[in-house]
Amino acid sequence: MTIEFREDAPPIDKYWMLFETTGWNHNYQATPGELAQAIASSWQVIVAYDGDRLIGFGRIVSDCALHAMIYDLIVVPDYQNQGIGTRILEMLVKKCQDANIRDIQLFCARGKREFYEKRGFVVRPEDAPGMQLRRG
Repeated sequence: MTIEFREDAPPIDKYWMLFETTGWNHNYQATPGELAQAIASSWQVIVAYDGDRLIGFGRIVSDCALHAMIYDLIVVPDYQNQGIGTRILEMLVKKCQDANIRDIQLFCARGKREFYEKRGFVVRPEDAPGMQLRRG
């Protein structure tokens, strides 16, 4: 297995298939067009391929000066625990560090906190800044 990491947006049909492996769309109800818009609006994208199969993805939304948020770090379940997610995360963090971005945050999927903690991320304190608007 030779994994190729690239910095280009994947074809939306391949990304849609990858995104669907997460179960997140049960809540998001995103369309392929909305996912394409989210990717196009991202500052950086890192993808992983095994041949022509998209097996990993991560993206950054940023103001390119102070703050960056990592979203949608996804690895196909069959390819997890092989270092692919770690490599994507490292590449995303390096992009932020190279741009001298001071605040790197991320959304962590349920059950994945330990993965990020092992790679230097910490849970924000209960009284830390940051909130989220809940709909419905």
